[in-house]
Amino acid sequence: MAANLSKASTSNITSSTDAVNLHYGEDAIEAAQLTTFPNPRPGRNYEVHITLPEFTCKCPFSGYPDFATIYLTYVPNQLLVELKSIKLYINSYRDRYISHEAWTNQILDDFIAACDPLRVHIKGDSNPRGNVHTVVEINYEKPVEAGS
Repeated sequence: MAANLSKASTSNITSSTDAVNLHYGEDAIEAAQLTTFPNPRPGRNYEVHITLPEFTCKCPFSGYPDFATIYLTYVPNQLLVELKSIKLYINSYRDRYISHEAWTNQILDDFIAACDPLRVHIKGDSNPRGNVHTVVEINYEKPVEAGS
């Protein structure tokens, strides 16, 4: 009976070549960029709230992992961000050595470049580490164009 269990359990083992091909998620994360689609109600002032509870990066000083929940609220202009793309984009930070303040600002910069929102608020709520709890909040409002 034990021989049958061993044989059955080894039938699910793949070769190292096959295992490399199974990491399709890493390829998707590596190629991640924020993609957008047209706002179905341009001109209407409404908020979109996105919570990303699994953010991770590495401390640029210690190399230890940092974990955070990102709260992103925005008022769209002509474009909305596609949710799968923001998930993959956020996952691209997992191996970066970057401070809380730097990643919060970089996410804001990339978000503005991708979808040109009217307003954005990002709150990066990092998990406590070493008895320190850090929350970085940043706001952006699209400048009013002359003649508007």
